[in-house]
Amino acid sequence: GGHVTFYASFLKVLGLLAVTAPVALAFGFLGASAARAQFFPVSASGRCYIALVRGVPDIAFFVFFVIALDQGIEWLRHQALCPDWTEAIRQGNDFLVCPEAKMPLGRAPEWVHGLYSFALAVFTYALVFGAFAANVLFGAMQSVPRAQLEAGEAFGMTRRQTFWRILVPQMWV
Repeated sequence: GGHVTFYASFLKVLGLLAVTAPVALAFGFLGASAARAQFFPVSASGRCYIALVRGVPDIAFFVFFVIALDQGIEWLRHQALCPDWTEAIRQGNDFLVCPEAKMPLGRAPEWVHGLYSFALAVFTYALVFGAFAANVLFGAMQSVPRAQLEAGEAFGMTRRQTFWRILVPQMWV
């Protein structure tokens, strides 16, 4: 019996990897694209994402971010679903919200709790590894020769066409 759960944990980790890798790559591509944007607030947010997430030790994200994200979701649900709640939410080390604000609800089946935990893990891993991917992809975007982009502009391509038809394919090379 113990061996089966041990092997099942390997399958769970492989499933997490199979789901997280594409999501992390998408986060990375969005972060790199944002960092490269011409509009300063978008560029600053992309660069901040890369710098902040890469600057915080991974273990802090994997241990504390998941808890903070879960409590943030429950706090938002508590504010929306229980406006007449009079007790303090934080009572010492306890985080107490109304039963309707629990995420997932206490009466939800076991698989819903497992799926919610899995989704939080996917998001957290994708956020962290997406920042590393964004840093690599941003460097790859910066290494595409400016002359190639100018050639696309000279042929009358829009910024979007230049991005998708020249920059992205050359970035992957």
